[in-house]
Amino acid sequence: MKFSTDRPFAAPEKATRKRLETANTIEAIQDGRIHIEKINGPMLYHERATPEYKAGLDLAISRGWLLLHESGTFVKFTPAAAELFA
Repeated sequence: MKFSTDRPFAAPEKATRKRLETANTIEAIQDGRIHIEKINGPMLYHERATPEYKAGLDLAISRGWLLLHESGTFVKFTPAAAELFA
C-alpha cells in the first residue's frame, strides 16, 4: 500500500521517543501511574499518528522503559526511563 504522505511514527524508535516525551509531560497520579489514554490521545489527534504507533509502546515496554499494567489502562515509568530525561 502506498501512502500519499510520510508517516512519521511508522518507525518504532520515533514512536517510542514521542510516546516517552508525551508521557514525561503528563502529571502522574497515584503511585506514578499515567493513564494510557492521556498518551494515546495526543499521539492520535495532535500528532496525527497512524495506529502503527503502537509499536512504539511495545518497544518501550520491551526495552524496560515503561511498565504496562495488566489491565492495560495505565503505564509507569521505570528508573531506566527516568534516566533518559535526567
